[in-house]
Amino acid sequence: MVDPATVPTVALLDGNTIPAVGLGVYKVSDDEAERAVREALHVGYRHVDAAEMYGNEAGVGRALRTAEVDRDEVFVTTKVWNTNQGFDATMRAFDASLDRLELDRVDLYLIHWPAAANDRYVDTWRALERIRTEGRATSIGVSNFQVEHLQRLLDETDVLPAVNQVERHPWLPQTELMTFHARHGIVTEAWSPLGRGRLVDEPTLARIAAKHDVSVAQVLVRWNLQQEVVVLPKSVTPARIASNIDVGRFGLDDDDMAAIAALENGERIGSHPDRVA
Repeated sequence: MVDPATVPTVALLDGNTIPAVGLGVYKVSDDEAERAVREALHVGYRHVDAAEMYGNEAGVGRALRTAEVDRDEVFVTTKVWNTNQGFDATMRAFDASLDRLELDRVDLYLIHWPAAANDRYVDTWRALERIRTEGRATSIGVSNFQVEHLQRLLDETDVLPAVNQVERHPWLPQTELMTFHARHGIVTEAWSPLGRGRLVDEPTLARIAAKHDVSVAQVLVRWNLQQEVVVLPKSVTPARIASNIDVGRFGLDDDDMAAIAALENGERIGSHPDRVA
């Protein structure tokens, strides 16, 4: 177990903070999500990243209610799906997410994808602004947005996204996007930080892991944390859930960071945002 107080937090531009390691539950069944979230809370996680599209908000909610952790100690994220974009549809989708989670608020509500071909993300963002004003989402942000999508929100709306959650791992470090985020105070969150398991056999990472007597997954979590990126490893296996947050015992040195930087090749594990409608 990890003491939750030892897990770093990252400051958001709206004055709130977010635990820097969270449990992702993508492609996890409702019952599996309940078990995984309960286990994660037991071993020290205080951040759960859900979404309407995942189909497991009810399971996440059950875990929150039955775990021996106060709701106010847990940072809960969920997301509006593409088919529910637009102001009115987003307001309804948010209500439905709260109902499934059986919560009266979430800590972070995100637009899951820009789905730019549909041209509804600006109106969707205005709905998120309303939800934040009502106090039903403490912070609001986006996911999978590129620079042009973020710039349009900056130009046409009143509130900056607190976070942008994107695919990020050593093959795809999102350097240009991270530079834009830093310029505007937007926190980067990393989904698929382990490359959906494809990076665990990378020889450079294996060598660094052996050097520090840790797993490759722990190296990848630590790599993100040392760049002040919020990282969302996914697992339903209790031992891996526990291991992925237990990264406070070591640090990556300059040689390690340089070796990892050299792995960049632009390869994506998930979809390119331009291809998601």
